[in-house]
Amino acid sequence: MKKQILSLAVIALLAFGVQSCGDKKETKPEEELTLGNKVDSLTTDIEEVKDSAVSKTENAAEDVKEATKKAAEDVKDATKKGAEKVEAAAKAAKDGTVQTAKNVNEALKK
Repeated sequence: MKKQILSLAVIALLAFGVQSCGDKKETKPEEELTLGNKVDSLTTDIEEVKDSAVSKTENAAEDVKEATKKAAEDVKDATKKGAEKVEAAAKAAKDGTVQTAKNVNEALKK
């Protein structure tokens, strides 16, 4: 009698296990399809983020390049203007010195 009850219990467990496996097999393709879609969606999102990051990096690099170029031009212009002022000041000092020398020379002649 115990063997019969034990046999029935084993058969019931096997039947339940087979039914559970059967249910899983029916829903598994949907889950795989859903997981596949999720993976595809995530892959697309990653590609979009990567492309966006590359684009932003390229734009930032271009901005840095332009800013560096402008800064170099500004330094060049400022240096040129400074040199011109120094040259003008040197000329004025020379002219002043020459004029002073002429004035001294004329005063000495008198």
